Amino acid sequence: MSYRSGHHSDHQHHDQNRFPPRRAPQAAVAQAAAAGNGYAIVHAGKQVRFGPVVFWIVVGTIVVLGMWSAATATYFAFRDDVLTRLIARQAEMQYAYEDRIAELRSKVDRTTSRQLLDQEQFDQKLDQIMRRQTALESRATALGAIPDTAATGSIRPQARTGAADQPASGTPKPSPISDTVIFVAPPDREARLESRAPVTAKAQPNQFAKVQGVDNVLDRLQTSLDSVERRQMAALSAVEDGMESRVRRMRGVFTDLGLDMAQLEGATPRSAVGGPFVPVKLPADAGPFERQLYRINTTRAQVDRLNRTLALVPYRKPVIGEVEFTSGFGVRSDPFLGRPAMHTGLDFRAQMGDPVRATANGKVASSGWAGGYGRMVEIDHGNGLSTRYGHLSEISVKVGDIIKIGQVIGAVGSTGRSTGPHLHYETRIDGDAVDPQKFLRAGVRLSAG
Repeated sequence: MSYRSGHHSDHQHHDQNRFPPRRAPQAAVAQAAAAGNGYAIVHAGKQVRFGPVVFWIVVGTIVVLGMWSAATATYFAFRDDVLTRLIARQAEMQYAYEDRIAELRSKVDRTTSRQLLDQEQFDQKLDQIMRRQTALESRATALGAIPDTAATGSIRPQARTGAADQPASGTPKPSPISDTVIFVAPPDREARLESRAPVTAKAQPNQFAKVQGVDNVLDRLQTSLDSVERRQMAALSAVEDGMESRVRRMRGVFTDLGLDMAQLEGATPRSAVGGPFVPVKLPADAGPFERQLYRINTTRAQVDRLNRTLALVPYRKPVIGEVEFTSGFGVRSDPFLGRPAMHTGLDFRAQMGDPVRATANGKVASSGWAGGYGRMVEIDHGNGLSTRYGHLSEISVKVGDIIKIGQVIGAVGSTGRSTGPHLHYETRIDGDAVDPQKFLRAGVRLSAG
């Protein structure tokens, strides 16, 4: 049936095409009719059939195109506003980015400036520390150049074979007679040595310290240098006090002995020295250390001059070892006659052959046998000062010899009016005998302190 129905339909359609109706106009007429499950479009007597799928595709395409056209029209209508907003947004983002860059650059500049400032401050502090350390080193050198002032011509014992003959070491005992005038080294010796030691290693001045705690390190360096400077000033003050005290004691020797210091200085033999006169000047910008060092050098020159003068004063003892008097200066009972008599010197107990030493610089005025003195040596120290050494067993010098302090001039004996081995020692001023203990006590006071 479907076939016939289809044949009949086709036949009818063919007849219609062969004999078109008179009512159809000549203009294009489109007609769409649904026949079964399809669609047909008629135009100018022609008919085109479409399936439902194709039809809806065409319809959908037309709708999409319409929507696209509407969207395009809307875009072109509002394009300027959208572009303006997009450009404004881009500009805002660009400005924000540039502001951020400027802020970061400013931070970098501030950081760099702070680092440069810190580096400059560090270099300045380090340079200050370096200059200060150099100054302290030069001060330590100046302190080391100050000699330990000792009395000129101190009598030193000679080495002997027997250990018992060795002189006792240590500080001289406070006895009436001193072995020699000993000037104890000032207590600043350790401080001077300590100031020479490197306080800290020198840092490189032109390198920026990139570690934390640089300020603490610099503060510790400053504190260490302050400590060294205080020790140096204390050492310098100790030296100055010691020298001033010594000058006072040396001048006190002349006062105690009633000697004319100016006359003795004028008669002091001068060594072969010379050179142009260059006055000592203290710089105008000198600090406390330099001024104190200037005073010390001036005082030291006085000490040297007084030492040369005191080398002519017989305040040392003529024998080495413990001192024991067998007879003092003044009136005594004569050992041979038993009657009161004047003893013009001191009798030192000693062993036969012990060395006898000169107590001051001078020149041999007499050497040989001298009556009750037995073998005797007399030394002229100038300015009316002289010493005599009697009862010698032997004599080691002759008239005219130049004698230095501590030089051996003979040996202990018992020649002349003597009851046994001992040394008869005299000091004379302008030919008159004076108590030698007066000179010896002055020497003890000079060596004290």
